[in-house]
Amino acid sequence: MRNLLAQRLRVEVEGTVQGVGFRPFVYRLARELGLTGWVQNTRNGVFIEVEGDLPAIETFLQRLRTDAPALASIEAMSTSVITIREDVSFSIVSRAESGQRTLVIPPDLATCRACLGELFDAKDRRFRYPFLTCTQCGPRYSLLTAIPYERSNTTMVGFELCFSCRAEYETEVDRRFHAEPIACPKCGPRLYLWDEQGHEIAGHEEALRRASALLEQGRIVAVKGLGGFQLWVDATSAEAVQLLRDRKRRPEKPFAVLFPSIEAVRSYCQLSVEEEHLLCSPQAPIVLARKRRDAALADAVAPGNPYLGVLLPATPLHHLLMASLGRPMVATSGNRSEEPIVTDEREAVVRLKGIADALLVHDRPIARPVDDSAVGGHLKNTVAVLTGNRVVLSQHLGDLSTLEADRAFRQAVADLQRLLHVKPQAIACDLHPDYRSTSFARELAATLSVPLVSVQHHHAHVASCMAEHKLDGEVLSIVWDGAGYGGDGQVWGGEFLIASYRQFSRFAHLRPFRLLGGEAAMKEPSRSTAAVLWELMGEDMLEHQLPSWRVMHDQREKLASVLRSGVASPWTTSMGRLFDAVASLTGLCHQASFEGQAAMAVQFAGEQEVEAGGVTVEGYSMDLVPSDSPDTKWTVDWRPMISAMLDNLCKGYRREKIAARFHVGLAEATVRLAQAAGLPRVVLTGGCFQNRLLLSLVRQQLEAAGFTVYSHALVPPNDGGLSLGQAVVAAQQLKLTVDMGGRA
Repeated sequence: MRNLLAQRLRVEVEGTVQGVGFRPFVYRLARELGLTGWVQNTRNGVFIEVEGDLPAIETFLQRLRTDAPALASIEAMSTSVITIREDVSFSIVSRAESGQRTLVIPPDLATCRACLGELFDAKDRRFRYPFLTCTQCGPRYSLLTAIPYERSNTTMVGFELCFSCRAEYETEVDRRFHAEPIACPKCGPRLYLWDEQGHEIAGHEEALRRASALLEQGRIVAVKGLGGFQLWVDATSAEAVQLLRDRKRRPEKPFAVLFPSIEAVRSYCQLSVEEEHLLCSPQAPIVLARKRRDAALADAVAPGNPYLGVLLPATPLHHLLMASLGRPMVATSGNRSEEPIVTDEREAVVRLKGIADALLVHDRPIARPVDDSAVGGHLKNTVAVLTGNRVVLSQHLGDLSTLEADRAFRQAVADLQRLLHVKPQAIACDLHPDYRSTSFARELAATLSVPLVSVQHHHAHVASCMAEHKLDGEVLSIVWDGAGYGGDGQVWGGEFLIASYRQFSRFAHLRPFRLLGGEAAMKEPSRSTAAVLWELMGEDMLEHQLPSWRVMHDQREKLASVLRSGVASPWTTSMGRLFDAVASLTGLCHQASFEGQAAMAVQFAGEQEVEAGGVTVEGYSMDLVPSDSPDTKWTVDWRPMISAMLDNLCKGYRREKIAARFHVGLAEATVRLAQAAGLPRVVLTGGCFQNRLLLSLVRQQLEAAGFTVYSHALVPPNDGGLSLGQAVVAAQQLKLTVDMGGRA
């Protein structure tokens, strides 16, 4: 008999509700409350039809928010009353859903405690199985081939469930109820060890044992993980780490280190509560932590660096290996320098030839590469897709300086369009005409006959941070980085912009100096020193006596000759190059083998002084000079700062104190500029604000002066966040003439 008090609702839920156990949660909740209907994943999130007594339905709606799985995030929920159907039960259904897709993709998640318990339980049928997973953990993004998130839309489609796994998948009280990547030793992916030629050496448990033995012997093993290959080597062996550096052609850039447990990390690093929480979270990121002075790691892991990039095992395979090894291991991207990460085992045999001594592989395909967490810039490239009020930012794609990287970038663009079923209505790119990403954007816009929007590099940085914090209106933005193509054709990088999403004006900038030799200056900080000294003292630079600046007279003469001619030496306002100049001037770094190395040396020296009690150190002053350009109000003149620095060096001041005074001086200058601009909100962005000392000092000084300060927390401040800013700026600008229609 029909219940006259019954009601049926259609509930639409948007947010991170796929791949996190949300449908099984809804199923159990509905059954507990005696409700009927169904739940399904859709291209927009989750649809639910629920029927029953009104009080039970109200409780159901309330508990959808309060009791949802910890990894779920409900961003929007709408309900509508529909016709009663008198279902006899509640079910999970899988069927295609038409319409545009909301840009929410389930993330890969680290192995949960329950699965970890099974992994090391000798009585469990998944004992030591490297690919166990459940609704609360395991691969998602790296194996997803289409939306909605169903097994048929993943790279697990080729592994047919055995009877036992099928029973778990269909049993509502089971932890693996509708766990899409579910597998076991009978029906799931398998593990193999190959030699460097790609010949199988061992399989399954023997593959694990022999891979561990090779690593204990100081050999290099390429390990196929969730989103690509990693190169593993013993982090406590100086010889093994140096061998990896030599083979990978990565002379000094720090390696990330994988530890077997949080207890092991504590014995090597000083961890804050927040850092421990991040390391142990389901996202399992690499966390930058302060090294203990007695940390018994090879110096070559992170030479001259007081920090370590640390991580914990995130997959069952990593847990098994680390349980066997019981020591920290370097786990770095499986690629040659400047190339994209390798994802396919046969490709790995070719591209990692001469680096890896063996390869630990498996037969679960990787849908897309995921290295280390619009079309971006040329360095640290990412891709962004914007529709409506949502943006998907791709995984890190790297520097577009090789054909392999360019190919991976193009594949990522095509992959996101296919996965999300979006057809671009406009393309945004960097203003620089020669970036590979810009060239590609021109090609794509022409092919699709859609508008191309070129976004100035630093404007994109600002918009990225504003979008992250959902800011609107105008802000004063301090954008400090290495280089960005300016509206005047020069190389910008020390900018104070008054900006909104649609437009910006250049309120102030650093006094320009020469980028001596163009890109060569990025690898030779001594060139930046020569350029600033030339601006400060001209020809006297040739005879200036300063032991810490190790550039001989004949070298100075060559640099001076280039400066006189101005050949291949564009003007720049780059804060990154000013950091380089200080690094070489103080003797901290004269040659850089990776981007940011010189600036990092200045940061670390400054931190040493601050930690030693130099908190109240006096900053070097810079002058604010009225600009002679009609488009800019102020020039920030660094010459008094460099002059005082030279005086201190000649008097024998420690370079740590000089580095600290440099940082404090920069922070003090931001307050004067902010007060001159008169805007209450200040945005800090650009690669220089990866420097935690600089960021903290600038934030403290500005907040003490009454300003509200915003910096990055979710999106990288460096060029990894450019694509987000480009997408937002383009969408805002096109609203003037184009109806985006909720698409991008």
